[in-house]
Amino acid sequence: MFLLDLLARKTRLPAAGEALPGRPMPITVPGTHAVSGRPLAGPYPEGIRTALFGLGCFWGAERAFWRRDGVFVTAVGYAGGATPNPTYEEVCSGMTGHNEVVLVAYDPAVVSFAELVRLFFESHDPTQGMRQGNDVGTQYRSGIYVGDAAERATAEAVRDAYQAALSEKGFGRITTEIVDRPAFYFAEDYHQQYLAKVPNGYCGLGGTGVACPVGTGVAAA
Repeated sequence: MFLLDLLARKTRLPAAGEALPGRPMPITVPGTHAVSGRPLAGPYPEGIRTALFGLGCFWGAERAFWRRDGVFVTAVGYAGGATPNPTYEEVCSGMTGHNEVVLVAYDPAVVSFAELVRLFFESHDPTQGMRQGNDVGTQYRSGIYVGDAAERATAEAVRDAYQAALSEKGFGRITTEIVDRPAFYFAEDYHQQYLAKVPNGYCGLGGTGVACPVGTGVAAA
């Protein structure tokens, strides 16, 4: 019974009044990306845009994006919850409402937002609800956090194309949330570019093995 109660709590988003209080000061983050050496939190060069994705454990998710041509820098953090400046332990409790997310700063002249959305769908299983593989909880939900109406339209169009491909192969409905971009809080230093620092570390990504018919051709991780 205890395990069932714990599972139920970890897969239910807390109401705002239930969320942990957090803190006013943000977590200190390193100045540069461990792989590229570029500024993690900016300022970014003129013309660089940002996107925000949640696709399970952010360790493997971040690596999927920093390897993509046209991506200037990546960082991991928390978004979509009610607790200001949460810690990793607080997010893992299920009592902040936050998702583990990747901030992607990219050059739209090299890689489009649509291509990043396709990479997002091709790098995880977007049908699992509040989990990704063995990782269970609200922090592992699939999400695209859009900055404007154009990004929303693009994300929804790619989702619908990917759903058609999944349905043809007998997979379930996509559970990805596509919502307006919330506040982003940087995660702790040791989470940033984790798989560059620990090459044999836990990745956590799994895919359906089904590529979007209008995708980039990137296989699921």
